[in-house]
Amino acid sequence: MKDEESFTLDDPAKLKALAHPMRRLMLRHLGLHGPATSTTLGELLGAKTGTTSYHLRQLEKCGFIEEIPERSGGRERWWRRAETPRDMRLPTPDRLAPEDRPVLAEFHRIGWEEDRGLLDRLPELYRRDPEWVKASRGLGRMTMTEFEEFFDAYVALLMKYSHRAEDAPPDARPLYVRLFAFPADES
Repeated sequence: MKDEESFTLDDPAKLKALAHPMRRLMLRHLGLHGPATSTTLGELLGAKTGTTSYHLRQLEKCGFIEEIPERSGGRERWWRRAETPRDMRLPTPDRLAPEDRPVLAEFHRIGWEEDRGLLDRLPELYRRDPEWVKASRGLGRMTMTEFEEFFDAYVALLMKYSHRAEDAPPDARPLYVRLFAFPADES
């Protein structure tokens, strides 16, 4: 799939795989730091190797990670994030069967909890390293079509300037990027 194409993650099994906190941490680590073993991930996350191995297999089954055969040997298996569409979007609840909507709700709940944690860290991170912390707040007035175009342009811009961990220049740092946008007349 081309980077420019968006992909809607509407498979309930894949949503469920990504709604698990341990798996999210593992994916985040692989995205930030590149390949790792289940032992390495277990040490970093305070989990037993059997636990991390199980969760890695679930992520592999859903196509989010893949083994690196040339680095793996014996009982040691190295894992990396799989080539997945970079513009992965979530369905609206009406695009899922009613019985699958709680999985989407849990996915959002965990993600928003992570986002709140990042937002809480922002002031301290800004004090420590203001050149690497940027924030923007604004108010815009848009039609639904313009809002959709704005969001698509934002995602395209993010993809244009982002590198995978293994392809990044030496001076590149991983950055959490969030865009919050919602109607101001409902706040």
